[in-house]
Amino acid sequence: MRKRYLICFSILLSISRLSAQDTLTLTARQVDSLFIQRNLLVLAGRYQIDASQAFIQQERLWDNPSLTSEWSLYNPSRRRVLDVGNGGQKAFSIQQTVVLAGKRSKRIALAMENARMTESEFGELLRALKFELRTQFYTLFFLQNTLAIFYQQQNRLTDIINAFERQYGKNNVSLRELVRLKALRFQLDNDRLELELQLTEAQKNLRNLLQSNAVIKPVVAANLLIAPNSALPALDEATNAAIQNRPDLQSAESLVKQAQINVALQKSLAVPDLRLGATYDQNGSYVANYTAFTVALDLPFLNKNQGNIRAAQAQVNYNMQLQRNRRLQIENEVRAAFQKIQQVETAYKQVDRTYLSQFEELNQGVFRSFEKQNLSLVEFVDLFQSYLDNIRQLNRLRADRINAHEELNYVVGTELVKY
Repeated sequence: MRKRYLICFSILLSISRLSAQDTLTLTARQVDSLFIQRNLLVLAGRYQIDASQAFIQQERLWDNPSLTSEWSLYNPSRRRVLDVGNGGQKAFSIQQTVVLAGKRSKRIALAMENARMTESEFGELLRALKFELRTQFYTLFFLQNTLAIFYQQQNRLTDIINAFERQYGKNNVSLRELVRLKALRFQLDNDRLELELQLTEAQKNLRNLLQSNAVIKPVVAANLLIAPNSALPALDEATNAAIQNRPDLQSAESLVKQAQINVALQKSLAVPDLRLGATYDQNGSYVANYTAFTVALDLPFLNKNQGNIRAAQAQVNYNMQLQRNRRLQIENEVRAAFQKIQQVETAYKQVDRTYLSQFEELNQGVFRSFEKQNLSLVEFVDLFQSYLDNIRQLNRLRADRINAHEELNYVVGTELVKY
């Protein structure tokens, strides 16, 4: 018997551990940390940075020397095949390209700037994914809160309908009243289903971002629902922070620098490189065992790389216009984010805190009054629906309020407002 108890206890313990693993209870900070560790797009982005650093290393390397060898295939005077001995013929030459006009340093600078742009693109990826992560996190949190109220109200309404069905069997209530209550529950079921579908979608999005199959249960401290941990900065301060921190603007600036470096590179390509070498000829020259020093240089008469230089200069102007446009967009995005926060805060401050507590207290009394027949069916249905509508709208307003602050962090490119 004792052995059976131990087996049952071990099974229950395993089930509880499995359930604990299948549900992740996380705060916003824990979600951020898990996201950085697990998200495959983030991990893949780091490999792109490693690849761009490898290109810098490649551009630092010198060109390899070139070796040429010439061997006599057939000597008709001596009637020998591959006559490469003392009386035969063989020749060797070696050549090294010497890059002039700073081409190598310009290619290195171009690779380094490209690596910086890759890091900015990685930062832009992180910025977008983190904003989506926080949005889905708070959306899920408030959907769960709303659904908890809906489940509670559904259970209470079901108890009343069951009581009405018993009274209907005794002819104490009319069929009209019973059907009206069932219609109310049907509407509640449909509204609950809509919320559950939204919650499922938010769960899926959050799981994808965290690369997890577990059920995510967000946790938000009660004081953070009232106000963020940090004050809202001034508009000018936020705009300056966005100009300094936005990765997409840094990418646009990097494109301008790359284009400027490319102009210098294309001009240097108009200068031909020098090819230095040495040659040895056993018997093919005017003396035996001939040795010589060689110098080769392309003559820049026909092609001075004019077309590529003009194209590079035009690309600089194009990228500069893109940079100015991106900066203007960022300034407008910050201004719009501030306006959203002001609008949401105005709506949130208009919510009467005493009204909410009074409405909750009223909801508790509605069921008692209706059960005691001190409240008509019409009044009960109206108050019941009003309560659920207010709960849904309040949680939506709370989610919009937090997400508006998160959007400001997103458009600025750094966490100015902390929750």
